[in-house]
Amino acid sequence: MSQHSARVVLVAGPSGSGKSYIASRTGLPILCLDDFYKNLGDPSLPWRGAAIDWDSPDAWDGDAAMAAIEELAKTGTAEVPAYSISANRAIGNRTVTIGDSHLFIAEGIFAAEIAQWCQELGLLATAYALHRPRLVTFVRRLTRDLREHRKSAGVLIRRGVTLYHTDREVLARQIELGCVPATGRQIRRAISNMPA
Repeated sequence: MSQHSARVVLVAGPSGSGKSYIASRTGLPILCLDDFYKNLGDPSLPWRGAAIDWDSPDAWDGDAAMAAIEELAKTGTAEVPAYSISANRAIGNRTVTIGDSHLFIAEGIFAAEIAQWCQELGLLATAYALHRPRLVTFVRRLTRDLREHRKSAGVLIRRGVTLYHTDREVLARQIELGCVPATGRQIRRAISNMPA
């Protein structure tokens, strides 16, 4: 096993706020934390009424995400699930590599949940909570979800309205967990100024 030494930049933010887009614009290797959602049928999945609550951190496998981050930081490569949002399960695996980079991004709505953990292990470069105006996030999220056929249109519209009203709470929790609130431009500028 080759030895590597890298640190992670966590990018959290409400669903649809543009985390993947901002991460892709930095030029750094990316670990998509959405790939660590639990599979449909997992008995530990949380429920809200008669439906699974996919917006709860309990719907996500933080232990597996942390294992991948540690592996990437120490060896430069990690095998991760390839998760299908529309199928609600992993449909395979894929290999993530970060090459010679000593920084990489881990982005996803639950990134803040592991910020303290990364800090304690000495793996955290910094953590951000991406924020945009709520209406912009609503439109971005709905456009993306419809384009990717994540669920039926009716489900996506109802979910979008619900998330519109909870985006501020999501952002507040991410800040409370140690993320710095920032716009996409601020995140990109800060990352470009980090020592490689």
